Amino acid sequence: MMKEKFTSNRRHMARTYAMQALYQWHFTQEAPELLLNEFTTDHELSKKEVDLEYFKTILLGALTHRESIDQIIASHCRRQLALLNPVELAVLRLATFELMYCIEVPRAVVLNEAIELAKQFGAVEGYKYVNGVLDALQAALR
Repeated sequence: MMKEKFTSNRRHMARTYAMQALYQWHFTQEAPELLLNEFTTDHELSKKEVDLEYFKTILLGALTHRESIDQIIASHCRRQLALLNPVELAVLRLATFELMYCIEVPRAVVLNEAIELAKQFGAVEGYKYVNGVLDALQAALR
């Protein structure tokens, strides 16, 4: 039980940093590998309790598949993606990637983590919007 909690906390931290890196990418549009290297160094991720491999997987995966991810989000969203809060868009991109490509992660975990990230970093009521969009699109993906 202790190892499972330690692993899930490391995964939570990986998602937290991946969402922040996606948020940063929204403004910089840096090459994914450059963003990964700079973000990992700037935040000293190697010295923190974070699942670095999972961080790399979800960050690079979300950026690599961004166009298809954005199409799926847009098809389940009432707003244009350009009008979304950048934090909420980063959370949606991350969660959509996990729903599409990390099928070993339970759907409920992906949704709960996304809502928690939106609550922690997004607008006051933004988590409700994230929840609604993810609820609609997760049914189509899984």
